[in-house]
Amino acid sequence: MLDILFKKYGYINKKIENINYKRYFFDIVDFNERLIGIIGARGIGKTTFLLQYLYELSIEDEKKLYFSVDSIIGYDKTLFDIAEEFSNLGGEVLIIDEIHKYKNFEIELKEIYDFLDIKVIFSGSSALILEHKKADLSRRAVVYKVKGLSFREFLEIKLDKKFKKYPLDEILNSHIKIAKDITKEIKPLKYFKEYLKVGYYPFYFDTPNTYYLKIEETINTVVESDLPLIFNIESSNIVKLKQLITYICNSKPYELNLTKLSQKIGINRKTLYLYIHYLNLGDIFLKVLPNTKGDTVFSKPSKLYLNNTNLSFAYCSNSEIGTLREQFLTNQINKQYDIKYSKIGDFILDDKYIIEIGGANKSYDQIKDIDSSFIIADDIEVGFGNKVPLWLFGFLY
Repeated sequence: MLDILFKKYGYINKKIENINYKRYFFDIVDFNERLIGIIGARGIGKTTFLLQYLYELSIEDEKKLYFSVDSIIGYDKTLFDIAEEFSNLGGEVLIIDEIHKYKNFEIELKEIYDFLDIKVIFSGSSALILEHKKADLSRRAVVYKVKGLSFREFLEIKLDKKFKKYPLDEILNSHIKIAKDITKEIKPLKYFKEYLKVGYYPFYFDTPNTYYLKIEETINTVVESDLPLIFNIESSNIVKLKQLITYICNSKPYELNLTKLSQKIGINRKTLYLYIHYLNLGDIFLKVLPNTKGDTVFSKPSKLYLNNTNLSFAYCSNSEIGTLREQFLTNQINKQYDIKYSKIGDFILDDKYIIEIGGANKSYDQIKDIDSSFIIADDIEVGFGNKVPLWLFGFLY
């Protein structure tokens, strides 16, 4: 079995030799850990990242191995069997891709960690984070949830230039200087609309003409395969997940009515909450909760979006500019910083900053007397005062 996996790894490794761009993952992952998880949506570059890491790892080829769970399905070998054989032959670093397809993977990862002296990096659908918690791997594994291309990364790949990333506090409080520095190099608004349409998934640069078709294939795989496999969703209900995606795609976030939605799709409210939760974990939905305490599966989201603006252009018959602005901001901030729906302003960031989002002429009227409040404005290159360009939030990671 191991010889087959090494042979396949050799074929795959050749494809990585000419890929030079490195995602932001390289700056955040601590490779000194013995058990590392990389989770995130399909198509955002997890496999490329893992192969790049192995390719550059300065140890003998026989001491490092990559394989996808697809390669061992149908064979009478467990993950532990493969890891043990690899370890006995002097192996040091083992990467297991698509691990969510393997039943009870969390138990075997735990045994590999406890009994074998090798480093394991695993990756898979973001929805497996629930299984990660159930297995209590948190005492052993460090799990990173990663995202698609930021606007900054999109520009780096497209223009072959390097740009600095900035933390939220710095963007809000030093936005004029930052924007002026960036606009000396490029005209960001020239590329921003393109990013909103096609910039989130790295495979755009490989096959731009079939980009939306590949997005549809990716989402179908998540809905038809990944989520049912992980959460035991009956095949008859897969169509309900697709109906839910279509409905949210063509609804305004602030008009979300879960009672009507459950009736329209033909499922009860409890099941609807679960499906929203699953699609959120699978990076198809992006939910914003109200600025109140508590966050459970059954917390009613104040606003619910498709995960990124590219999905809206791929799936929605109409993509309203107001929704796209909120969607972009929420997507770029989510996971790295806290964002909640606020009755004062549109959102509150990190329990500190009140923001309103709009076009270039958006006024301060609603938040003019509130401390730490900002206007996030589209269609401006450089801001002034507390009016910050929307595109600049694409430089958070």
